[in-house]
Amino acid sequence: MPGKIRQYFRDRKDDVQDYAGGSGFIGKFILALLVVYLLVSVVVGIYWSSEPDTFSVRDYTRSVANAMEREPVTGFATTVTMIRIAETLLEKPGGYISNDIFPPGVWLDNMPNWEFGVLVQLRDLSRAMRRDIARSQSQSAEDPDLTIAEPQFHFDSGSWAIPSTEAEYRRGIAALKRYLNRLSNPGQANAQFFARADNLNNWLADLETRLGSLSRTLGESVGKATVSDAVVNMDAGDPMVEETEGADVKTPWTKVDDVFYEARGSAWALLHIFRAIEVDFRTVLQDKNATASVQQVIIELEGALGEIWSPVILNGSGFGVLANHSLTMAAYISRASAAVSNMRDLLSRG
Repeated sequence: MPGKIRQYFRDRKDDVQDYAGGSGFIGKFILALLVVYLLVSVVVGIYWSSEPDTFSVRDYTRSVANAMEREPVTGFATTVTMIRIAETLLEKPGGYISNDIFPPGVWLDNMPNWEFGVLVQLRDLSRAMRRDIARSQSQSAEDPDLTIAEPQFHFDSGSWAIPSTEAEYRRGIAALKRYLNRLSNPGQANAQFFARADNLNNWLADLETRLGSLSRTLGESVGKATVSDAVVNMDAGDPMVEETEGADVKTPWTKVDDVFYEARGSAWALLHIFRAIEVDFRTVLQDKNATASVQQVIIELEGALGEIWSPVILNGSGFGVLANHSLTMAAYISRASAAVSNMRDLLSRG
């Protein structure tokens, strides 16, 4: 009997050892899977972080017109470009990343900031289309599809479920496509695109403030003194006294690349928008002698989208040994803003 008891415990000991060996194998297998997953996520993340290429607005407009068997009427290029920009946000490598909650998308920050820069320009233009460009005067009715598209693109950019950002943006794209179909259909005269100087000037006014803000934020990558003016009223009869107070403002080093890629996204979207404006507003630009200003904006935006050869965004001092990519981008954005200002001046003349 004692021998049987000893044999029983020996068998149980062997079972425990077999189980421990099996659990060890499972643990190693899970660890190996985790390592492989992380490596794949890094590679996929690098691929997803690549910026979409630019495209020819004229060629793309002609291809869409041929596919629809329509003539590219005034406004066709701008609307088609808006649709292509919105679709690129959703269909580029990795799709729309800003609302991802799983790796590798949740780890990425450059591409979400690029997406936000594109989205800001898409929102501003869709608002200008609804408010001004598609209406003959202030008392005219708004276009029914543009009243849908504009708020759809203003939907929360970080929503991932019920409803998802992608679903809401696709509704905006569908509304733009319906507007494009009505605009290019000779049998339907209820869609309009008024390529007037005042309509374009209103959008440029908003754009000028956007570019000014981007240029300032990019310039703050190295830190600089800013001056806030306060005008104080003195006693009656005394002159106005202006007091100034300086403060050093610098973009945190963790945000330098965020600001840079937001500017890159804005430049990418604006490059195609101005190429479309060059087509649809050709007559008014020629009448106002503003064609050269548009071409200058395009040149500066193309420069802002130059190839980045460094694996990271460098933030050297203004005249230091290392490059400062933010200051380089700020130079292009500032010159584009100056060209926009010249455009506005020319368009406002009689």
